[in-house]
Amino acid sequence: MSEIPARILVVDDDPFTAELTGLVLEAAGYETVIAEGGMDALEKITDDSLIRLVVSDMHMPFIDGVQLFAELRQQGFSQPFVLLTGDTAALLREANPGVDAVLTKDEQLQELLPEMVKSLLSPV
Repeated sequence: MSEIPARILVVDDDPFTAELTGLVLEAAGYETVIAEGGMDALEKITDDSLIRLVVSDMHMPFIDGVQLFAELRQQGFSQPFVLLTGDTAALLREANPGVDAVLTKDEQLQELLPEMVKSLLSPV
């Protein structure tokens, strides 16, 4: 009996970037759902109770990644949340200690993101 892959919501206002992020996660064995921005993400999470983790871009119009994180927590969504940024990850992480992980969008993301997701989804 095979295990059902974890479903991950990928949030980015740039569809191309969202698809690339989704492909990285799918190659690591996860199922992905794409949301084009924060508003779409809020709808998708409301409609899909099987989402186990969110990977969100930081800079998006209307609702940025930190605002999306805060809104999800306020709504009771307690699953892990990973923030992707083109900025300095350490500063963003320091400013937002509740976010489970902050990763920089760089050449290492293809390796680091699946590793981070695996560690966040692993039972303690």
